[in-house]
Amino acid sequence: MKFVPHDYQKTALDHVIKNPAAGLLLDMGMGKTVTTLTAVDQLMNDYLEVDKVLVIAPLRVAEDTWSRETEKWDHLKHLKIAKILGPEKQRLAALQEEADIYIINRENTEWLVSTLGLKWDFDMVVIDELSSFKSHTSKRFKALKKVRPLIKRIVGLTGTPAPNGYMDIWAEVYLLDRGERLGKNITAYRQEYFYTVQRPGFQLYKIREGSEQRINDQIKDICISMKAKDYLKLKEPLYINVPAALSKEELQTYREMEKDAILQLEEGTITALNAAAVAGKLLQIANGAVYDTDGNYIRIHDRKLDVLEDLVEAANGKPVLVFYSFKHDLARIQERFPKAQKLETAEDIKNWNAGKVPIMLAHPASTGHGLNLQDGGNIIIWYGLNWSLELYQQANARLHRQGQTEGVIIHHIIAEGTIDERVLQVLQGKNNRQDALLDALKAMKTELEGGKG
Repeated sequence: MKFVPHDYQKTALDHVIKNPAAGLLLDMGMGKTVTTLTAVDQLMNDYLEVDKVLVIAPLRVAEDTWSRETEKWDHLKHLKIAKILGPEKQRLAALQEEADIYIINRENTEWLVSTLGLKWDFDMVVIDELSSFKSHTSKRFKALKKVRPLIKRIVGLTGTPAPNGYMDIWAEVYLLDRGERLGKNITAYRQEYFYTVQRPGFQLYKIREGSEQRINDQIKDICISMKAKDYLKLKEPLYINVPAALSKEELQTYREMEKDAILQLEEGTITALNAAAVAGKLLQIANGAVYDTDGNYIRIHDRKLDVLEDLVEAANGKPVLVFYSFKHDLARIQERFPKAQKLETAEDIKNWNAGKVPIMLAHPASTGHGLNLQDGGNIIIWYGLNWSLELYQQANARLHRQGQTEGVIIHHIIAEGTIDERVLQVLQGKNNRQDALLDALKAMKTELEGGKG
């Protein structure tokens, strides 16, 4: 695919190239990864300023996202990637590979610094999700701080650098400029921009009047902030398909269940009743679990939960509205996210619109016409899809409606190689017919009987 950057991406690209220390504070959906990779490619092959690049990212992003982007775009396909992931023996082997970009999960930052020591030879570092280094007491921050003088270029990527307040800013900016703008240590930063309030047994730090603007002014030369609502100018929502990659074993389990379920369909005409039952079972498995004959659910995989966790983190404290399909989806999501709240009452709606609910869980059938949720956020995540175009559109309209002040971003978590992909085609209008479900099941049954399954 050919990359034609938007104007705001050109601005971000120029910012990275011109600034040895650069912060890209871009909203979700604005293409931080492809923009940064394009800058890396130019710095490496056009400007000849960079030889070896390290990307530090959340585990699942490290496993998939960066390599997927290089495979997607024509101008990046020549970049070779080595993944410093898995057991130590595997990580050590990856370090010995000849590559352009090396990717490691942030939990192993301390291990990498300890392993390389003064032999550190990454002249450029990209921190994907800079806010995960906001704690100045964390091992990952202290490790990267040690080798920061050896790094010629550094890029920090995040949506919101300080979701919990300006106290989070210091450590992140320190990794960019080694304390040049906000001070060499957290104590000096606190004294300059905050005051203390005593409470029984502890003290709080409150930011001084006018300090927000002072801090912004200090870092504006190296940090560029862009909001989707200001640059995308979307009348329609921004749709983002986020893949959930099943392991070989998990996909084989799905395939076996798919084959057994579809071939149980009666010969001849496939009725809506049995087609719906089969499709429902396959959608359950794609979501990660399936009900047995006793009504209990069996776990198959947690891939969608992992992706959901990444999306929630990438939202950086902004509220997200998550649509689920099955009761076991709800149970497993609440197990992973104990603070997630199910939408049930008028009080829930009030709290969401007041910005008090970080993760709201809703079934699309329970969010019909007239339900106003647009004041609470602009991010929708479809954990599981269904065949009803009407339900899908009405659910999205809870945020994408009059009164919404930001561009709505809609994520679809798609289990690769499963029925999710067919459902998405229907919802996107590529196969938008009333009998779409029946046609899909007939096609799948034909494929399996022909030995293509």
